[in-house]
Amino acid sequence: MFNTPTIRLGVIAVSRSCFPKALSERRRSALANAAGNGVYECPITVESEIDAQNAVADVLAAGVNALVVYLGNFGPETPETLIAEWFPDPIMYIAAAEGDGDLFDGRGDAYCGLLNCSYNLGLRGRAAYIPENPVGSAAELAERIAEFVPIAKAVLGIRGLKIIAFGPRPDDFLACNAPIKALYDLGVAVEENSELDLLAAYNAHAGDERIPAKIDEMQAELGSNKYHGVLPRLAQYELTLLDWAESHKGTRKYVAFANKCWPAFQTEFKFVPCYVNSRLTAMGIPAACEVDIYGALSEFIGLCVSDKPTTLLDINNTVPQSIYDKSIAGKSSAKLSDTFMGFHCGNTCASCLKDPHMGYQLIMKRSLEPDLAEPDITRGTLEGNIKPGDVTLFRLQSTADTRLKAYIAHGEVLDADCESFGGIGAFYIPEMGRFYRHVLIEKRYPHHGAVAFGHYGKQLFEVFKYLGVTDVSYNQPKSLPYPNENPFV
Repeated sequence: MFNTPTIRLGVIAVSRSCFPKALSERRRSALANAAGNGVYECPITVESEIDAQNAVADVLAAGVNALVVYLGNFGPETPETLIAEWFPDPIMYIAAAEGDGDLFDGRGDAYCGLLNCSYNLGLRGRAAYIPENPVGSAAELAERIAEFVPIAKAVLGIRGLKIIAFGPRPDDFLACNAPIKALYDLGVAVEENSELDLLAAYNAHAGDERIPAKIDEMQAELGSNKYHGVLPRLAQYELTLLDWAESHKGTRKYVAFANKCWPAFQTEFKFVPCYVNSRLTAMGIPAACEVDIYGALSEFIGLCVSDKPTTLLDINNTVPQSIYDKSIAGKSSAKLSDTFMGFHCGNTCASCLKDPHMGYQLIMKRSLEPDLAEPDITRGTLEGNIKPGDVTLFRLQSTADTRLKAYIAHGEVLDADCESFGGIGAFYIPEMGRFYRHVLIEKRYPHHGAVAFGHYGKQLFEVFKYLGVTDVSYNQPKSLPYPNENPFV
């Protein structure tokens, strides 16, 4: 997707002077060969500070933006950790296992050296990715390097991201009003605009010559569409946002939106923006509802680690016993308390829905045009049941005092007809009832959760660690109580 980084990997080998330099170089070549042709092998083996400086200059000149520092032997503590000071992008440290020679002249002791390396990284206050199993053979470490790629992609993406918001954030949705200072601490740029700015830009696109082609795109995606008449407005709005993203990203490389979508939006723009949000998400541009800036950031992180569209849903309502009995019981191991319905008016892209179709926002129609037999200004949602399959529910959020926290939970969307409106799915998260009470409620998370389509908890957990997030919650099994869980229940 054009709105996320492309990773160029490089590897630098380090060598402590009292160990054979040739051993580290042979192991570096074996690692580069195992990792594949896309990995740049730096020819400079680092033994000194000058070597470290020259090696960093070399990989930067080669376009490397994600670096692997490889302890082919014990490694020099100061030069190898200075690399992390001088290389500006995501960095990973791994070490060689023994087994490719005798244990006299062919022993590298990198297992020991990585301990001192970690200590020195801490002294320097440098963030680095060290995998769960950081010492191994060339083939094993090639797998660890592959796992580093989505982590590096998310970290780079965050540093190059601008979140464009059109607000203000809704007063009745104070949960979406988390302070944005923590975003600046991460390196994310935020541009906050008025709804009037958006309306003025939208009006300036009236009669845009690109509108007919955009209508054709939409109609081809929707197929049979009862509400074809609203497409000119939606096409005009999509072009407005795409043009705004291009002209306002400035020095940043990537863009996400967090836009106001009610209550005045319908009366002034004459449609609901959900379908356009779904299309932007399919293009790789997250578009969060209700000016949820941290929701937009979470969606973008999910996009980077999965390379697939994500969505933002309300953790919305319980699954009725009748639907559970009809569609879930006997077909899944999920208890009723493990399930909930994830819902939003229509921002989930068509590829993630069964029978996607355009609809209208029923809740808003009740208040804005209750007497109309057919909706007008409330048209523009994309509706359908979310396709069954693995999902990851997650969110990165700031507390009121600007500390970052996060949660991650693996689960699945069940193959159940939710018998409702909007983009909606029946979600199964193991031990969801306890997770809901002791994480989402206990830690005061808002009602919006980001959803990645697949299981990406491992990658997300490492991204959050790299960003310095120390409070990362997950759906703990029954055998592992939460800190404030009543043991007598």
